[in-house]
Amino acid sequence: MAERGDPSALRWLIGVELARHRKDAGQTLAEAAKAIGCSTSLVGHFEKGMYFPQPEQIARLLEFYGAPAWDVDRLTSLCGRADQRSWLAPWIDVIPDWLRTFVGLEGLAESEFAYQPMVLPGLVQTEDYAQALTSASGFVGQNHNERFVSFRIARARRLIESEPLKLHVVVGDSALRLAVGTPEIRLAQYERLIELAQRPNITFQVVRPECGPHDAGGTGQFLVLTFAEARPIAYLEHLDGAIYVQDPDDVRTYTLVSENLQRVALEPAESVEYVQALMSEM
Repeated sequence: MAERGDPSALRWLIGVELARHRKDAGQTLAEAAKAIGCSTSLVGHFEKGMYFPQPEQIARLLEFYGAPAWDVDRLTSLCGRADQRSWLAPWIDVIPDWLRTFVGLEGLAESEFAYQPMVLPGLVQTEDYAQALTSASGFVGQNHNERFVSFRIARARRLIESEPLKLHVVVGDSALRLAVGTPEIRLAQYERLIELAQRPNITFQVVRPECGPHDAGGTGQFLVLTFAEARPIAYLEHLDGAIYVQDPDDVRTYTLVSENLQRVALEPAESVEYVQALMSEM
């Protein structure tokens, strides 16, 4: 798992897994608490990501739920990162809690699939593009603009670290044509996309109306994160919050939609050529 530590994201991830195993086993919080000799509220706090369970508590809970040994090993190994300082600390006061949880999870992920029909994902934005986009938003105060942009840039460094995030992006034609900032800013953003598309850990695709219908036609933006030591999750943003999709069957649905998008969209080489054509138009 990646080295971008964030204890709150780890607590959340462990809690989701513990809750899923308990429900799959048909056990109540009270029964789980009795099995490991603690209060019902404490087990509930574990599942909500409020407290870090000890490795032995995780092991005893999972054994009570009848989980296989490899599940016990991978979840107890996550606790070894509990004392890491959060890399998000410098920006805690400028990012909402729901976004902090996601970015913390992103820092722990091995790979990410992102579909954005209307605006380019934050991970691939240039600093000037991010500044123009943030300035146009009513959700970030003017006194926080620069720090929020610096947070976006720090987040994007995940793509070029020694163990970089594997990123697969599918963007809509509208996202590329959105009039963000000046023509010069957009031109530099196009150049950045082409540069990123050459990296071995990044796949970039464009889906146009001419590509035909696809399964994400009515969903809007979504992301799927996969981890080395935890099960994948899907993530959807709305105006003032986010939805974390944790149920394996529901996550599988989003995975299937992502696979459909990849088949329908322009091939990576064609997508780069399309961006180059937009640059020529400018």
